[in-house]
Amino acid sequence: MKKVPLSEAVSFRGGGTPKKDVPEYWSDEIPWATVKDFKSLDLYDTVDSISELGLKKSASNLIEKGHVIIPTRMALGKAAINSRDLAINQDLRALIPKTELDARYLLHTIIGLAPQIERRGSGATVKGITQANLGALEIPLPPLAEQKRIAGILDAADALRAKRREALAQLDTLLQSTFLTLFGDPVTNPMGWEQDCLSSLVRPGDKINYGVVQPGDDLPQGKPLIRVGDFVSGELSLKKVKYIDPEIDAKYVRSRLVGDELLVSCVGSIGTVCKVTPQAKGANIARAVARVPLKMEVDRDYMLFCLRSQAVQNYFLKETRTVSQPTLNISLIKSAPVILPPLALQQQFATIVELVERQKERMRAHLAELDALFASLQDRAFKGEL
Repeated sequence: MKKVPLSEAVSFRGGGTPKKDVPEYWSDEIPWATVKDFKSLDLYDTVDSISELGLKKSASNLIEKGHVIIPTRMALGKAAINSRDLAINQDLRALIPKTELDARYLLHTIIGLAPQIERRGSGATVKGITQANLGALEIPLPPLAEQKRIAGILDAADALRAKRREALAQLDTLLQSTFLTLFGDPVTNPMGWEQDCLSSLVRPGDKINYGVVQPGDDLPQGKPLIRVGDFVSGELSLKKVKYIDPEIDAKYVRSRLVGDELLVSCVGSIGTVCKVTPQAKGANIARAVARVPLKMEVDRDYMLFCLRSQAVQNYFLKETRTVSQPTLNISLIKSAPVILPPLALQQQFATIVELVERQKERMRAHLAELDALFASLQDRAFKGEL
């Protein structure tokens, strides 16, 4: 199949940010997209909006609906099609076709190139990719009718994956609903349970604490370090864990994982909670993660959903401080309000969690099969074998 550099198939249109200190530049007139709006393959809702004046007085550009838009800083490898006219900031690029190019086909092509885009990114803390490096990427360019046929097949396969992910999300919603039915709101406490702060539930001789402040470079033969990025869909994933120098790890014995704690994200992404798995025993945690070791009298699954409840999440967000990025102080995590129903009732809820988790595990296995199918179809499509 014919391949061409991306720069021959599209032109790149960037964006900008209106001055933050000019209120007239910010209104609900024009949706203004940034990296944080890339939550699906459809770019429609945006967190921020700007005015016509803000668009005119800045480097931002209005992108007509129906174009592939990609981040060039942070979230490298993501892509979406804007389903409405919107403006973009300087960290995004809209891909404007120079030739006959189906938008859905281009979207799938860019997603297929995600590993290459990530590898070509550079930067110590926040990775970015230059427009020149993007333009040098080669894409297969069959006739338009073939592009549409390939896109249709990949869209159908991706829809199956989306349905499975939605079903998994609904199971999580079911557990949160069951929690509220059994225990009520942890903050207003309508059922009159005993109340306390989270620090009172820590096992004797231990404490809630942060982890490694300056982990240094990735050292493949070092000690594993859990970061906020390892919290994936409510689960702790060790697939992309970083490894640090054993000498650095040795300075933070207090934050090494035993294997039965809860973890709370406290810098950047605030209030995400997950369970430590036995496989993570002995790993350390980063400064952006708080470790919560619970005493035996508290069921871990119960407390996981207590901390995930909207009421406690609202508490975390309310108490968040922003300097360079949102930060939740350790003292505020310790003082998080929690309710303490009888242990037997906590364990009853944990049994329900276990049953649902088994179902989720089966669904995740099926989703993995669908992901493998999609990857195979994608690979064959771009080799001209589909």
